[in-house]
Amino acid sequence: MKQHRSRAIGSAAFKRVLAAAVLLAASPVASAAVSDETQFVFNTFSFLIWGALVMWMCAGFTMLESGSVRTKNASVICLKNIGLYSIAGLMYFFVGYNLMYVDVGGWIGSFNFFYGPSDSELALLGGDEGAAAAVVENGYSTMSDWFFQMVFVATTASIISGTLAERVRLWSFFLFTVLLTGFIYPVVGAWTWGGGWLSEMGFKDFAGSTIVHSTGGWAALAGALIVGPRLGKFRADGSVRPTVPSNIPIVTLGVFILWLGWFGFNGGSQLALGGAVDAVAMSNVLVNTNLAAAAGVMAAISVSRPILGRVDLLAGLNGAIAGLVSITAAPDILDHRWAVAIGAVGGVICTAGIKFLEDLKIDDVVGAVPAHLFAGVWGTLAVCIAGGGDFMVQLIGVLAIGAFVFGVSYAVWFAIEKTIGVRVSRAVEEVGQDSAELGLEAYPEFVLMPDPDIAAELQQQR
Repeated sequence: MKQHRSRAIGSAAFKRVLAAAVLLAASPVASAAVSDETQFVFNTFSFLIWGALVMWMCAGFTMLESGSVRTKNASVICLKNIGLYSIAGLMYFFVGYNLMYVDVGGWIGSFNFFYGPSDSELALLGGDEGAAAAVVENGYSTMSDWFFQMVFVATTASIISGTLAERVRLWSFFLFTVLLTGFIYPVVGAWTWGGGWLSEMGFKDFAGSTIVHSTGGWAALAGALIVGPRLGKFRADGSVRPTVPSNIPIVTLGVFILWLGWFGFNGGSQLALGGAVDAVAMSNVLVNTNLAAAAGVMAAISVSRPILGRVDLLAGLNGAIAGLVSITAAPDILDHRWAVAIGAVGGVICTAGIKFLEDLKIDDVVGAVPAHLFAGVWGTLAVCIAGGGDFMVQLIGVLAIGAFVFGVSYAVWFAIEKTIGVRVSRAVEEVGQDSAELGLEAYPEFVLMPDPDIAAELQQQR
């Protein structure tokens, strides 16, 4: 009886709304007003729904990383990822957004603390209907934009977690994340998306191949150099000891989640959904994103045997990410064939980059530096092919952001190392961070029996 009544009410309400819409359409003035408000609603909804999808990428990074490490470190990876997302949200609210977008000069924005709705929005929520015009005039709600920008910050921090997995201290990593999300990333954003000096030069980076992904890659590379490789990763003769992922299906699931989230990452960066032009442009962005990822997968698999000596699943998975990163700087290009080419080259660069880092004895657990930094640089320069970028401007942007992020990150990691330390003890690394730092196992069915000497050392540390 209740179900039938609710449907009847819904049907009657629909008829009333439809009749009102017909009457409003007959009035040009009213129609224009409704159109403006409709655009406001669609733009705001776009920020929120795409932002939520980008937030879901944190789950993808968590799956990718926890499956890539050994079982004894999976729980700490989970804690790091939910921790870094929380830190990113807080720091971007406290100070990051203001530094990136508010009153930006050539180099940096405002040092004011906290961010919130506009005065007109507060007035509207307080019952002042006269404030609606000013709210709608902005084009979207203030905090919907903040939310969409915030989830990009968390993506940057997630890149570092995977590179330094299995040997970086939890609280040292969290401390670096505070500085990355509160200062380093916002400064880069102010130079570019915030209207700073690189933006004035004409630097193009549609959704963040360099601003997001290379920034995370440079910070991860600096951390890897300070922290050093995992115990036993490189043999005395210089050869690499393989560290097989603990859960390959979970890694694969993580990549698919990231692929899905990337549609929000790139599609939402259209920054509007108020008309046919935005809808068509967003459709092209999503298609280019998908094509580049697919091309990255196949290219990486194709070159994995000659480069790595085997047909490598993990190279293919990283190829997907590299293809996505590569197209992120210009997913709005109109010729979809270029998306295929850009993504394929990104997959090859990533696979070669994995081998390159191994030759340099740099330990990157998940291959984040090749996938995000190397492919990000390529994608930013590839804007010049079909995205209207100026090569010298793009190159200056890559070099300037790289020098800033790597230099500051290296200094921060070095300072942390000299104060509280960045690396867990040998005993903790041997037995695993899960039991040593958290006192639990991600997979309790598999019991690791530590060496008696290591057990005694851990007991003393506790």
